[in-house]
Formats: sequence, C-alpha cells, structure tokens
Amino acid sequence: MILINLLPHREERRRQRKRSFFIGLGLAAAAGALLASVAFGVQQQQLAAQVARNSFLKAEINRLEGQIKDIANLRGEIDGLKARQGAVEDLQLNRNVPVNLLDELVKHTPEGIYLTSLRQTDNVVIFGGMAQTNERVSEFLRHVQNNAKWLTQPELVEIRAVTLPPLAGTREQRRLFEFSMRVTVKLPGAAASAPGGAASGPVVRRSA
Repeated sequence: MILINLLPHREERRRQRKRSFFIGLGLAAAAGALLASVAFGVQQQQLAAQVARNSFLKAEINRLEGQIKDIANLRGEIDGLKARQGAVEDLQLNRNVPVNLLDELVKHTPEGIYLTSLRQTDNVVIFGGMAQTNERVSEFLRHVQNNAKWLTQPELVEIRAVTLPPLAGTREQRRLFEFSMRVTVKLPGAAASAPGGAASGPVVRRSA
C-alpha cells in the first residue's frame, strides 16, 4: 500500500530552518553578551587595579615631596649654621689683628718717625706720619718688608717736605717729611712661615 504525504513539507522544512537560524542567532547573541560581560569585568578589574596603583604612586610622590621639602629645609639650616660658624671663625681669627698690627708698628717704627693717623679697610691699612728725613722713611719700609711677621706689601703712597712753625722758645723753623704708607695685614694662619725678605723691595712713590 502506498502512502502519500500530502502535508506542505516544504513549508515545514522552511519553518525548521528559520527556527534553527533564530536559535543559532540567539545562542550567538548570548555568547557575545557573555563574552562582552566577561571582557567588561576584566577591564573593570584592570581599571580598578590601575586606579589603585595610581593612588599608591600619588601617595608615595606626596610623601617624597614632603621628604624633599624637609631635606631642603635641613640644607638651608645647615648652610645657615655653616655661615654662622664661618663668621665666628673669622671673628676668632681677626680679633688679634689690631694687636698684631700695633705690635708690629711699635717694633719696626724707627726713631725719628712718629705716626699721626691710621685707617684700616679689610686687611689693608693706610697710616700717615712725620719723619725727620727721607732715610727714616726708607728704613721704616725696609724694616716692615724684611722683618715684620704680620705686615706685608709695604708701599709708600706719598711723601713731601713740610715746614712746621718753630717750637716755643725757639725761632728756627722745622723741616720734616710728611708721608703716608700702605701695608697689608696678614690674617692668623697666613703668617705661618718665618718673616723674610721678598724678592722685590718695597714700592716707593714720592711726590714733590
């Protein structure tokens, strides 16, 4: 007996293919959504980890900046202490300079010369005086040049003959030589070597 299927099988097959297509499409969409959610979750974890790292780095940078400021303040304090220490050391070194200067002048000023003025700028001293003769001034320069321990570079700035009025009870006018002289005072520690003559003699400048 022959059975003949009179149902619309083509329509049924088309409906099955269409159903399979939509099922596959749904499965693909679900798989895509799952993959997207997984990728989004991984991305969010990475973003959170990066934010945590950034926060840690920012905190460390702030801490290091605070330490750098502390170091800068310490350096400033150290520089200030060094400056004060240098000033104290300079004062300790220079406190004997006037004593040394006067001591040298007493030792090396020959007879026939008396000093009338003295002015000091830093370690350079200019003093003026009166001498009986030119030779006395030259002797003074030689003494300072060859024998002074704390004085160096003597230089005769000016010398000129002057006539002074006679002393009381006399009529004779006095002829003297007025001079000014420049010397450099050595600081303590700079005069460690024994005094001795320099290669060149004292500088002499004369004015009429």
